[in-house]
Amino acid sequence: MRKAFLYIILILLALSMIIPFFMMFLISLSGNENIFTDYKNINLSLCAYKNVFRSIPVAKYFLNSLIVSFFTTVGQVIISALAGYGFARLNFRGKNALFFVIILTMMVPSQVNIVPLFYIMSKLGWINSYQGLIVPGLLGGFGVFMMRQYFQSFAKELEEASKLDGCNVFQTFFKIALPCAAPAIATLSIFTFVTTWNSFMWPLIVTNTESMRTLAVGLTIFKGSFREITMWGELMACSCICSIPVIAVFIFGKKYLINNPMNGAVKG
Repeated sequence: MRKAFLYIILILLALSMIIPFFMMFLISLSGNENIFTDYKNINLSLCAYKNVFRSIPVAKYFLNSLIVSFFTTVGQVIISALAGYGFARLNFRGKNALFFVIILTMMVPSQVNIVPLFYIMSKLGWINSYQGLIVPGLLGGFGVFMMRQYFQSFAKELEEASKLDGCNVFQTFFKIALPCAAPAIATLSIFTFVTTWNSFMWPLIVTNTESMRTLAVGLTIFKGSFREITMWGELMACSCICSIPVIAVFIFGKKYLINNPMNGAVKG
């Protein structure tokens, strides 16, 4: 009885999350202005998507967001994995103090850093460029903390065995520790990609031309361009387009999240 009740609760929770996405997709396919009042006369079509692509350069916005999210994710994962392994497995002077400083950065709201970051980007000449969009997101205290905690649970026997085989620190990291950390890397990658993809404030500030705008910024500007009437079909079409990469990344990374973390240890 308890198991059946649990399944019912889980199904209701799943429906509460799926139904809004289904309604968003349904509205994006409808050109009916009375979508919220007249459900019987809904005509499904792709007109909203066509209007969006004619009104704004969605393809360019999409490409910009994809480039920024991809390189930010790859860079942050590499830096966080290297730093996390160093803090977890290496002994050097000032390690605890340095890690404490990194933890402190997690407590500072991101809005506090916007003005200093903008000043640095302007001095480097990176305003309205991919460098300005990507580089500030490469370093993250959360990623370092997460990878450190994971590598602290890394089996010492594997590390000692790699040393007996003649591996140095970097070989142990890339051949033994990193493959075993696939679940943690997948989790950090999904979190970083989704956060970067949905980022709005920093791309809005650091870009000033249409050719460098990301999809989140372009969608907001598109929404604000209609004063008298809200074109729900077009807005929902933009939202659907914006959701595609996030859903794809989660589906692709899901299998790594549930894998045994020791699977990488048996690779040749």
